[in-house]
Amino acid sequence: MKVAVRMDFVTEELKRLKDEGLYTYIRTIESPQGPWVVIEGRKVLNLCSNNYLGLCNEERLKDKAKKYIDQYGVGPGAVRTIAGTMSVHIELEKKLAAFKGTEAAMLVQSGFCANLSAIPALVGKGDLIFSDELNHASIIDGCRLSRAEIVRYKHNDPDDLERALKEKEGTNCRKLVVTDGVFSMDGDIAPLPELVEVAEKYGAMIMVDDAHGEGVLGRRGRGIVDHFDLHGRVDVEVGTLSKAFGVMGGFVAGKSELIEYLRQKARPNLFSSALTVPDVAANIAAVEILQESGELVEKLWDNAFYFRARMGELGFDTGHTQTPITPVMVGEATLAKELSMKLFERNVFAQAIAFPTVPKGKARIRVMVSASHTRDDLDYAVSAFAEAGKELGIIG
Repeated sequence: MKVAVRMDFVTEELKRLKDEGLYTYIRTIESPQGPWVVIEGRKVLNLCSNNYLGLCNEERLKDKAKKYIDQYGVGPGAVRTIAGTMSVHIELEKKLAAFKGTEAAMLVQSGFCANLSAIPALVGKGDLIFSDELNHASIIDGCRLSRAEIVRYKHNDPDDLERALKEKEGTNCRKLVVTDGVFSMDGDIAPLPELVEVAEKYGAMIMVDDAHGEGVLGRRGRGIVDHFDLHGRVDVEVGTLSKAFGVMGGFVAGKSELIEYLRQKARPNLFSSALTVPDVAANIAAVEILQESGELVEKLWDNAFYFRARMGELGFDTGHTQTPITPVMVGEATLAKELSMKLFERNVFAQAIAFPTVPKGKARIRVMVSASHTRDDLDYAVSAFAEAGKELGIIG
């Protein structure tokens, strides 16, 4: 007799998450993304979107999407390698390559898919990956899918990377060093020049995921490779279009031969439908805005410096961030959830981040200011943090 599969573990796990303060209550936004949004019928200050430059509801992006929908329709209808490659995809890829300063770029469905496209195509069983211990989940999953041996090196530590590479120096295989450019939870920047030097010394490929660097670092937001003037020395650049660009999608950029190779090998390119026409159109408009001016990038950094300074004056711990990502460190998950609730009561939307996204004991509110926030918005946020922080005993 066939035994019925039971699902009791689902109920038990949900209960455990709630009991330990790790359950995430997902709020629904009822308005366009922006500095202020509507949630549950209330207008609240938005401090947790990745909408760095405020482009999610930008008129030029919407106008371009409407125009291209009228001209090309909505869906691509197929994967890129069969019948899904449209002229709009090629147009965006050329613009992205020019923006990043590379020979070519391949567009995929998301930044997550970009890592799943690149890593398993470059290394496989019998090869070696050297991965920063705090790399994003999409890098981790791409590494696992490759079936290569994964060697983790200490966070942002070129010396430990060299130690790991030296230990495997006699291994005859492909070697890939992979790191985030900007680490999304702490806001620190990878020491890319030193990592590149070590990778070159030991004949390893080097790949950087610049998800939180595009639109933030470098000239007019061109990213970490431009920030450190390392053009031509980073083999693989992965990017996302869902953060500073304000839309959706991801890409891999590099030499023309690499991109040609990935078009033949990358599974998301081979087996998942192409990015939709309105997404592509809006991304084209976003790239054009950044190519024209660095004003939004400058405003983003001004806002970040101002907010961080005000929070520091109040006694909040904002970690070791080097970017507009501002973690307000709390410690325990339950306290971070309470702080988030207290802020929401004051019409400030700032979600708690806890395990497994960050290590246990390092829960925080991750504040994401944008170029679209005004000085009054930031003062309002600081005031709400001050009141809630004192009420919960986080600050004096």
